Amino acid sequence: MDGLDVVLLSRIQFALTIAFHYIFPPLSIGLGLLMVVMEGMYMKTRDPIYERMTKFWTKIFGLNFAIGVASGIVMEFQFGTNWSGYSRYVGDVFGSALAAEGIFAFFLESGFLAILVFGWDRVSSRMHFFSTIMVALGAMFSSVWIVVANSWQQTPAGHHIVMNNGVPRAEIVDFWQLVFNPSSMPRLGHVILGAWILSAFFVMSISAWYILKGRHLEVARRSFTIALVLGAVASILIPFSGHTQATIVAEHQPAKLAALEGHYTTGSGGAPLYLFGIPNDEAARVDYAVAIPGGLSFLTSGDANRPVTGLDAFAAEDRPPVAATFYSYHLMVALGLALLALIVVAGVLRLRGVLFESRWLMWIFVFAVGGPYIANQVGWAAAEIGRQPWIVYGLLRTSDGVSKVVPGGQILASIGMFGVIYTLLGAVWIFVLHNKIAHGPDEIALMPDLAVGSLLTAAATVHGPGGPSLTDAHAQGSSEEAPVQKPSSSPEDTSTETEHSIRG
Repeated sequence: MDGLDVVLLSRIQFALTIAFHYIFPPLSIGLGLLMVVMEGMYMKTRDPIYERMTKFWTKIFGLNFAIGVASGIVMEFQFGTNWSGYSRYVGDVFGSALAAEGIFAFFLESGFLAILVFGWDRVSSRMHFFSTIMVALGAMFSSVWIVVANSWQQTPAGHHIVMNNGVPRAEIVDFWQLVFNPSSMPRLGHVILGAWILSAFFVMSISAWYILKGRHLEVARRSFTIALVLGAVASILIPFSGHTQATIVAEHQPAKLAALEGHYTTGSGGAPLYLFGIPNDEAARVDYAVAIPGGLSFLTSGDANRPVTGLDAFAAEDRPPVAATFYSYHLMVALGLALLALIVVAGVLRLRGVLFESRWLMWIFVFAVGGPYIANQVGWAAAEIGRQPWIVYGLLRTSDGVSKVVPGGQILASIGMFGVIYTLLGAVWIFVLHNKIAHGPDEIALMPDLAVGSLLTAAATVHGPGGPSLTDAHAQGSSEEAPVQKPSSSPEDTSTETEHSIRG
């Protein structure tokens, strides 16, 4: 065990922890916004379909929020156990950002979540809608402070270095320079757009499954349409967000850009933009390359003939791992383009009014939700691996941030323990999520051999359209019972008229 690489094991442990946790925050960010739209439509139209939609997706949101909180707590403990050197160095900076996240975001989100989930019949409709908005804003505010803290590691600003008992540490001198460091706002926009895309495909996946199964059709069609609009907006905007990030990375993290693009040699002319290839570190080239000549130069500077700094400009120990950075980045881009193409096809068919009859496309959407999940994960991987060997770019190396007293054997054992715990937690999430999807949005409650719809029909048959209900004093005192027929078909909500009559 003494020969274990503590730095590598600590990085693996943190990577596995944050990768599992990051399954949940993007869905909370985007689903919160979709719930605001759905409940807003209900407030405007009073159409009970929108109310059913909001209640159903609120249940999914609550489950996702709970698992996300449980999986995220462990990361903060790792700062003290595995990364004590890093914690001492950035404690003043990270402490401010994480405190702001807890005060202005987490408390806001969790405080109003109880009203959102349990307050439908306990508060006014306006108060409930306000709570939905606050929960959605809380989810977005959480992303703001987390991205600010992480972006400071990429492009540090608003600080100075002081010595504390011979140990350097960063201290804030300008809080707003910290918040608006060169990469924070472009990265925040990219993260939120990615979350919107993921949430849109998540909603469209479940809605497409309902459509294929002929269940909850009106709820599914409207949910799909709302999510399709959000997905279209985000998918169109995210390439522009990525381009903005690329220009900032070129200016502040040139080694990272070179690794992302597999750009080994600086050269004297324009740098190619590789669409596909296999990085070859030994030969300092990209094998089997498919590239656009001058494309990288044009994207970063607007001039296709302008040289771009290559990896050869940096010492070997200051270069990021090229293969992992290159593949994760290009996979993210490829998935983003594929999802955009799928959105375009769905949008065209929706405008033609034949989207929901295209079963082949509905099946694609059922499984397409995996695309944005993978894209979000590999996007973060590219950003974090590309920063290496720095944990704070240009200031603190990753090897200097680990705890010196934690042996590799303990880290390896904790990786196994977390693996088991997160596997069980993931299984619980999938099991409960499956049950909620199988149950569906506010299915009509049934009595034995008697549907609610049949009760209403029987009431209308005995008393007429304007007569008393089955529960009024006259009906309860009657010595004869109205004849009731068993329903001839399943009370599935395949008819909007039926839904309105039962709920209204």
